[in-house]
Amino acid sequence: MNTSPVSVNTTLVMLARVLERLERSTQPVDPEQFRSVVARVSAELASTPHDAGLDAVLDTFPSVAELYENLNYTHAGLCRSALDPALAAELAARAAIEAARRAA
Repeated sequence: MNTSPVSVNTTLVMLARVLERLERSTQPVDPEQFRSVVARVSAELASTPHDAGLDAVLDTFPSVAELYENLNYTHAGLCRSALDPALAAELAARAAIEAARRAA
């Protein structure tokens, strides 16, 4: 069992906190400030390997997870999960439904 600590991009975490505050602000947010933060978060996401540390950030900060999905939409649609397991689960569900129909 791997008990080593998860390495997290601390710059990404700091920017994620700022983005979350902006997203949840009840006060008007300057659009240029928002775009600037989103651009910096996007750059950090692009340079951060997809590992347990990134998954922890995405699980903790919903606005960053949404941005991550949008940035990777062309590759995986609106999901953070790998496509192979998702496709396998869908095919297994379809097979189970078909088997149940035949048995009925």
